[in-house]
Amino acid sequence: MIPWVVSGANFPPVATAMRRPNGLLAASSPTELTSDRLVQAYQLGVFPWYSEGQPALWWSPDPRMVLYPSEFHVSRSLRKQLQVAAQSEELDVRTDQAFESVMNACAEPREGQEGTWITADILRAYVGLAIRDMAHSIELWRGDRLIGGLYGVCLGRMFFGESMFSREPGASKIALATLVRLLRREDVTMIDCQQNTAHLASLGAREIPRERFAADVADAVRRTPIDWSAYRGMRLNCLLPDS
Repeated sequence: MIPWVVSGANFPPVATAMRRPNGLLAASSPTELTSDRLVQAYQLGVFPWYSEGQPALWWSPDPRMVLYPSEFHVSRSLRKQLQVAAQSEELDVRTDQAFESVMNACAEPREGQEGTWITADILRAYVGLAIRDMAHSIELWRGDRLIGGLYGVCLGRMFFGESMFSREPGASKIALATLVRLLRREDVTMIDCQQNTAHLASLGAREIPRERFAADVADAVRRTPIDWSAYRGMRLNCLLPDS
């Protein structure tokens, strides 16, 4: 039986998560999905993932897919895209200018997928985190058109990636490369990617045991938070040239 988490209750220990489906830890009412509950979850390495009409489902898979910024793989084609973006006067790379728009773009239907896990409750809760400076977006703009980006949660010196999108080829990879360069400047050593996909693996992400992941998260979230305000007035294109 899946543990049911009620308001004010703690999550079960992550070691008790189910093996099949891998990592299902608990369920709750969707109304329980608040910004405060998200903070509690991410501090434990737990994230929500469910569809409209379902209870909120909370996950902690084992193993866990992560990307170490120092291991980010830049292919030859991506390197060329980054060089162009770094010098472009038409393309602006920014942070936190349109967080909700990025989430809505990530929620748009994709080929081969039915529906979206970014429900109205999810949107409301993560926008609440963004208002509290705990969730952030990296955005690619061509003029006033948003062409790609990503968003995630950042607590202390730990970044939990959530979703990304592209409206032009390679836009989400440029956003991720920008995030990686920013996080390396800020001594963030790990990005949570949640679950294994071939796309993430091609970018250098790999799996680690849940126990190790949870321990690393517990340490990272206690560290001094990044000052994201220092980046909001910048064109982040300046981070893209190879250092």
